[in-house]
Amino acid sequence: MKVLGLFGSPRRGGNTDILLEEALKGAEKEGAEVERLYLTDYTLTPCKECHGCDQTGECVILDDMQKIYPKLLEADIIILASPIFFYGVTAWAKILIDRCQALWSRKYLVKHPSLGKEGKKRKGFLISVGATKGQKVFEGAIVTTKYFFDVLNTEYVGELVFRGIEAKGDILKHPEAIQQAFEVGRKLVLDC
Repeated sequence: MKVLGLFGSPRRGGNTDILLEEALKGAEKEGAEVERLYLTDYTLTPCKECHGCDQTGECVILDDMQKIYPKLLEADIIILASPIFFYGVTAWAKILIDRCQALWSRKYLVKHPSLGKEGKKRKGFLISVGATKGQKVFEGAIVTTKYFFDVLNTEYVGELVFRGIEAKGDILKHPEAIQQAFEVGRKLVLDC
C-alpha cells in the first residue's frame, strides 16, 4: 500500500504540514509505505495550455513534474494538504493540479487504459486550514481537489478542514485536530 503525501504549503512546518505529517504517521502505523513530496522543493512550470499533450497524454514541458507524474500514478492513496489562499489551494498545489491536464488528455482524449474505467482505483483526501471563519472558505479547494482526483481515478473520500487557524503552529493548540489527522491516515489505509 503506497500513500503519497503532497505538502502544498510554502511554509515548512506550518499547520497543514503538521496535520499531513500526522495523517502519514497514522498510515505508517497501519503498515503503509509513505512518500512525502514538498511541492516547494520542485521546479514546476504552470500549464501553458499549448495542447501538446492532446495526442499523447504526455506533457511537453520538461521540468520536475516529470518526476511527480509516476508517483501520482503509483500511489494507492493520495493526501493533498494545502492552506487556503484566496478561497483556493496554494499556487504550488494549483500548478501541480493544472499540470495534470496531461493526465486528463491521457484519460479522455487518448483513452489510455491505465486511467480509464479499468485503471487503478485510488483514494484521495484533502487536509486544509483557513485563517478566516467564512462558511464557504473551503469550497473552492474542495471542488478543485475533487476534479484533480477524478483525473487520477481517485475517489475523493473526504476532507479534514479547520477554520480560524493562521499563525504557524496554531493547530497544535487543538490536540483533537492532531488526533483526527492521525486517525484519517489509519482509516484510509484500513479501508483500502
